[in-house]
Amino acid sequence: MRLLFISDIHGISINLDYIDNQFNKLKCDQLVVLGDLYYNYSSIDSDIESVQAFLYKHKNHLICIKGNCDSNIDIKLSNFTIYDNKELVIDNWKLYLTHGHIYNVNNLPNMRDNSILIYGHEHKPFILFKHNYYILNPGSISLPRNTEKATYMIYDNNMFIIYDLQGNIIYQLNLKKALIK
Repeated sequence: MRLLFISDIHGISINLDYIDNQFNKLKCDQLVVLGDLYYNYSSIDSDIESVQAFLYKHKNHLICIKGNCDSNIDIKLSNFTIYDNKELVIDNWKLYLTHGHIYNVNNLPNMRDNSILIYGHEHKPFILFKHNYYILNPGSISLPRNTEKATYMIYDNNMFIIYDLQGNIIYQLNLKKALIK
């Protein structure tokens, strides 16, 4: 199964065509959005209708997580399911999907062996190993922090790869070579 992860859209649609093209080109099975869909706290103009249309277009392949900026009204207006958190088992790994404002590198959920925490919220991509678990963040597709570029993450065949929009590999993790014991 091939998954494409994005996070922290914040109502900005500028990079969503690129993500849509990658989703189709790579023949992804699921689009995972790790929260903060519509609310835009910056000076950049938002295009909530385009973001909604993008997400709705993928609704049959969408796993969407509620972020700290996603209001109950936003959720009611969305024509797809938005989860608080979601667990997904893939290739014998248990993925714990969340936004990151509650569970994160400093506050791990109750996880078992072969679990991976994946969250957004921080707008910075990373892959790390802490307390016997992998913790991954695809960064932000719209509002990267500091000097980071907009990023997204692909999972395929026990491999996580975080890319920037120029196709450069930012981080990668081969789970076949890094089994948790």
